[in-house]
Order: sequence, then C-alpha cells, then structure tokens
Amino acid sequence: MRLTAAERESYARGRERFDRGDVDGALDAFTRLLETRNGFADVHYMIGVLHDRNGDSDAAAESLRRAVRLNPSYAEALLALASVYERTGDFERSRALAERASMVSRGAPGVLDATTRGKLANLQAAVGDAYGEASDWGEAIEAYRKALDRCPDFHDIRHRLGIALRQAGLPDRAVREFRRVLRGNPHFLEAQIQLGLVYYSMGRADDARAEWRAVLERDPSRDDARMYSRLLGAPN
Repeated sequence: MRLTAAERESYARGRERFDRGDVDGALDAFTRLLETRNGFADVHYMIGVLHDRNGDSDAAAESLRRAVRLNPSYAEALLALASVYERTGDFERSRALAERASMVSRGAPGVLDATTRGKLANLQAAVGDAYGEASDWGEAIEAYRKALDRCPDFHDIRHRLGIALRQAGLPDRAVREFRRVLRGNPHFLEAQIQLGLVYYSMGRADDARAEWRAVLERDPSRDDARMYSRLLGAPN
C-alpha cells in the first residue's frame, strides 16, 4: 500500500532531521509514522540509532532487533545492534551479529566491501579493548587478530595487539607487531615508545634507550620518552 501524504511527510521530516543530527525532531517524526506504518526496517534502524545517541541502550537494542526481524539481511542494523551489545558487555551476541553482518554484506563470494570490513574490524577491536580492560589478554589478543584479519593495515589496532601481547608475557611477538606498525607508519611514536618498553622488559636496555631517543629526536616534547630514558640512566 502507498504511503499517505501525511506518512510521506513524517518519513521525509524524520529522515532529514536524522541526517542533520536532530535526535528529538527525528524521533518525533518517526514515532508519528509508526502509529500507522510499523513495517519499515529502515525506520526502526534509524530509531535505534537515535536511541543509542541518547544513551538509551535498551530502547536502541529493541528498535534494532525489530529492524533485523523485518529485514534479516540488514547489515547496518546488524552492525549497530552488535555495537550496542558490545558496549553493554554481551560479547557473545556482539560477535555473532558481527559475523552475521559479514556474511550478508558480501558483495562477491569471499569478498567484503571496504566500508563493511572497516566497521567489522573496529567492532572486533572494541571487543578486544573490553577484554583488555578486564585483563583477559588471551581473549583480547584473539579479538585483535580477528580485526586485523579483516583490515591488516589498521595500525592502531595492531598497536593495541602489541600492548596485549606484552601484557600477556609474549614480548617477542609484541616486538614483531610494533615493528610492523612502524614499518607501515614510521611516525606512530606511541608504538615506538611501546617497543622501547618491551625491550626494557626483555632486559635490552640499550635497544630501549635507542627507541626512546629516536622518539625524542622526532618530537622533543614527548615527556614520557624522556622520563623512560632518564630511568635507564646513562649508557654503560
């Protein structure tokens, strides 16, 4: 059935306000539309996103679930719902939805578009961050690895993997990851500082000092590198 003039107006107003970030205005327009039309997955998706912006995770999840029920192949809704679950600590559901989004978003067999790969990688990395905050380094490492399988050039995620490996007592593997970050982006000074810390933990004081001095040559304002260098004292 065709939309009535009033329904078309409510949809257009809601969409326009959604696009410019007017949360209350968009919610008002879409709520009016739902009074007579409850079967549009994209409306439920946008309402879910709006509730999420308002910090109402429960309402966001409910609207996003409705969007997915109406359209089980709605990749953006699946990703948004996975993100809500990740932030509320339901990591298993988050992972399952992320994988489902991966399956339905394939533009060709075995191939995901770059935007979807990036979204999935960042979502997986956020799961790794959550495990890291709980000091569950094994799970954090696994999550970061999965993220990097999708986007190997996301140096910030590889940097976090290096930290997790160091915290897990795997310094040799951490060194490899930090070196890979620096090969891809020599200006990633935080990775170079972390590399120095790994060397220090391995008893390789001279190598640690060299990394921190290299950082200071690039950016003399890095007080952390200066502090670490001073802790080591003068070279023997």
